[in-house]
Amino acid sequence: MCGIIGIASNKPVAINIINSLKKLEYTGYDSAGLATLTDNIINEKKCSGRVEELEKILFKAPSNGNIGIGHVRWATHGVPNIINAHPHSSEQVSVVHNGIIENSDEIKKELKAKGIKFKSQTDTEVVTLLITEALKENNPLNSVFKTLKKLKGSFALGIIFKNFTNIIIGARRGSPLAVGYSKEENYIGSDSYALKSMTNKISYLDDGELCVLTKDDVSFYDSSLKKVNKKILTMSENESSADKGEYKHFMFKEINEQPNTVKNCIDEYVDSLKKNINILNFPIDPKKINKIILIGCGTAYNSCLTAKYWFEELTTIDVEIDIASEFRYRKLKFNSSNLYIFVSQSGETADTAAALELCRKNKVKTCSIVNVIESTIARNSDWVLPIHAGIEIGVASTKAFLGQLTVLYILCLKLAFVRKDIDEKVYEKSISSLKKIPDAIKQCLKNENNVQLMAKEFISAKGSMFLGRGSSFPIALEGALKLKELSYLHAEGYPAGEMKHGPLALIEEGLPVIVIAPKDKYFEKTISNMQEVIARGGKIFFITDNKKIIANDNIRFGLRVPFLNNLLSPILLTIPLQLLAYHVALLKNCDIDKPRNLAKSVTVE
Repeated sequence: MCGIIGIASNKPVAINIINSLKKLEYTGYDSAGLATLTDNIINEKKCSGRVEELEKILFKAPSNGNIGIGHVRWATHGVPNIINAHPHSSEQVSVVHNGIIENSDEIKKELKAKGIKFKSQTDTEVVTLLITEALKENNPLNSVFKTLKKLKGSFALGIIFKNFTNIIIGARRGSPLAVGYSKEENYIGSDSYALKSMTNKISYLDDGELCVLTKDDVSFYDSSLKKVNKKILTMSENESSADKGEYKHFMFKEINEQPNTVKNCIDEYVDSLKKNINILNFPIDPKKINKIILIGCGTAYNSCLTAKYWFEELTTIDVEIDIASEFRYRKLKFNSSNLYIFVSQSGETADTAAALELCRKNKVKTCSIVNVIESTIARNSDWVLPIHAGIEIGVASTKAFLGQLTVLYILCLKLAFVRKDIDEKVYEKSISSLKKIPDAIKQCLKNENNVQLMAKEFISAKGSMFLGRGSSFPIALEGALKLKELSYLHAEGYPAGEMKHGPLALIEEGLPVIVIAPKDKYFEKTISNMQEVIARGGKIFFITDNKKIIANDNIRFGLRVPFLNNLLSPILLTIPLQLLAYHVALLKNCDIDKPRNLAKSVTVE
């Protein structure tokens, strides 16, 4: 969940490292640092806090080296401070690291027994010191290779050497690492986004691989230290999507981009003229799919949970959902007639990638729904369905969530039709409703003024509750998650019918309770559950697509979204919850794009 960058060039690299670190801050912002080589000296600069502080340090004391590495940290081992900030350097070596060295304590004991002293509390420092020891008898590449064999856990590494002033070595196991190419300049980075301003030509290291960069050349090696060739990809993502433009925060921009996000998904997969969905090349014959297993973390898990209701409603396929971080730790019964679907915005989520790898080892068919088509999860899947959301910078996912929902719904419709679980009339009617979503989202966004009024009610609250039934339950979970992520206000999402089985004890006078109640088969029951909350003094915020919002003095706010059909309601009901989380955080003066303790791409387990 840290971000790393390395540049080998024919000119000073510090400024470009800073610019790349600014892009990578969405992966971690507890501390920042860089190291360059100048006159055979490792020139290290570090700070606690944001990259802008590092930039100030660099302004006062410039670094002129043509070789350098940089890092933004999301803290795991050791508190966020200057000492624990990366890079971690010895007299001979400087290292930046994303990941976790699981046997670092064991290695520390061995090195301390040899009289080697440590400066930090981090796991990364063992890598620096192991390489330093290995350099006494080996060249840089062999020293790194020897060190890697001693490490357990996940890592992406960038390494420079005092006495080898023209090279950077990169290595990965578990954590992602990209390589970028340019004239008289080459790069390593945690992801393609870090490299976009410098190049559109990239390769990706596979698990266990290493690379050696100079300004003129890149060499790749496999886990046996055999040279390998890598495919060079061309990135086409529009750089402007990473600019806030007129918006105060990336998150608010991304919320307002959602009509286009969904439209892009629909345009990609739906043939409007033929009223058909162009999803082809299924890894399994759709008619022979026995079960679908949906796997994700966080917001992606909530999209999986929503999709479960759709698949169960429209198809005859058995459906399971799983939290990626739990998937690998059970005795699973893999079946070749099952389709395993992995959902991830970044395509680099460590738990999801590890679950996918387990499926690969068991030779079952996999599908990934991702936003980054060059990502590890996408590359390792049998089948990829991109969500086409564009770069999402805000740590709290918004447009990617709607993109995931849209693609999952489209996939569900296609499977249902191909399997003849729905007839042509239902299929075409569903596609027609689907095409109306972008305009319906625009209507939802017009509720912002009302949502701002709602947000004021949460400022003094101790906590809140989100309630829903059926496919509104995952949206309640997502609404609660967004509020927690952004405003640090305790929030819980529950199935409304479960209130009487314990959570009702939490209701007290004035507690904000958001009731999500579309006009579906659960509507009356949800209203009954709402009355239970009202009777105990809860402050009700009622969100529905029912044209007749219930008139009740006990409902503090009522808010209506457009109605298309019952299956599509979750997509539209999400919008006011995103806006609510945003405006509560804004009123509380929270760091909206970079919430405390969180990172965008979770690349550690």
